[in-house]
Amino acid sequence: MSASFRAQPTPKPTVLVLASTYPRWINDHEPGFVHELSRRLIDRFHVIAVVPDAPDADESGDLDGVHIVRYRYAPRRLQTLVNDGGIATNLRRSPWKWLLVPGFVFMQLIAARRIARAQQIDAVHAHWLISPGVVASWLVGADKVLPCVVTSHGGDLFGFRGNMFVRIKRWVASRAAAMSVVSSAMRDEAMRIALPVERIEVIPMGVDLTSRFVPDPSVPRALRELLFVGRLVAKKGLRYLMAAMPAILERYPETVLRVIGFGPEREALEQQVADLGIAASVVFEGAMEQRHLPDAYRRASVFVAPFVRDASGDQEGLPVALMEAVGTGCPFVVGDVAGLSDLLGGTADSFRVDATSPPAIAAAVMRCLDDPGLAGAVASQVREQVRAHLDWDAIARRYADLLTDVMEKRTP
Repeated sequence: MSASFRAQPTPKPTVLVLASTYPRWINDHEPGFVHELSRRLIDRFHVIAVVPDAPDADESGDLDGVHIVRYRYAPRRLQTLVNDGGIATNLRRSPWKWLLVPGFVFMQLIAARRIARAQQIDAVHAHWLISPGVVASWLVGADKVLPCVVTSHGGDLFGFRGNMFVRIKRWVASRAAAMSVVSSAMRDEAMRIALPVERIEVIPMGVDLTSRFVPDPSVPRALRELLFVGRLVAKKGLRYLMAAMPAILERYPETVLRVIGFGPEREALEQQVADLGIAASVVFEGAMEQRHLPDAYRRASVFVAPFVRDASGDQEGLPVALMEAVGTGCPFVVGDVAGLSDLLGGTADSFRVDATSPPAIAAAVMRCLDDPGLAGAVASQVREQVRAHLDWDAIARRYADLLTDVMEKRTP
């Protein structure tokens, strides 16, 4: 561990959070939903998060009331398994990083055990079946005296599809007191691979739809600005949006696509843009701090989320970026992602496109650009539809209730 852990007396039950992706510093551009949930649990629990260290990451300490313990799993400059694309993507692109995996898993277990010996832990919350779920399963043991909730976010369930990984997922799920997934489609996938669905709840990650991702009439919406937000990896489907751009530009030559995000496919995407001759209409902006994202959504004419299932089977669970766009009232076009029906209910089919078809993407985008007033009105209706059940306060309450429930059922 990068800093010694000191037990903290607390009247609240203690939840030990295990995660593989976590903000490295304040306003980090890496996905922050695990921290956003954890910090909203502190009213009911003392929360300790055991997460991997990374080059230039902050030291262990408190952030928003969550006590963060960063563990080291390799020489610091080599701690590159997680960030800039995610574990699965990094392993595919750099097979040598498989050498980091044993230390990554084992050192998280060591850190978690040290904490459990120093302070009473009332429940474990592991984010992702692989590898934090594996660590949690070793930690709680076969007798499951220490209750554990495992949350799958999508890539860990849909990806890692070999027989060995399926057996690992079943083992992790069997040792959990409860499991959550972020969409109904993920629950169906869990059933397909014989996970214990009777213990699985569908609880998405949340979005701040009260104060952050909200409409702001003072920010004018552009007429011809498309927006993509996300990691530049295969399952985001950005290459299909690029292929759709020439058709969009033929009708609306002034259209500009803003690409906010980072990842291993950037170079290939830039080459695709050059080959298509659309470099003047596509802007790669790189990572953006979370605090600046709301205005990006508010300004965009259309948020385009051409998410697909990649070659390994990996796909989105319920895209946080899509929920953020919906929160600001931004019109959107989205691929057939797993959680779309959960988000939009019976209206999902009217927004879903075949994201592997550039003509279908172009047609959907141009419908929004043809009638921005109608597109905006529909987006506002969708926002009202989802606000009550996707705001972080409601989501955190459901996770807190689930953790309390497994604690109350704990074996004496």
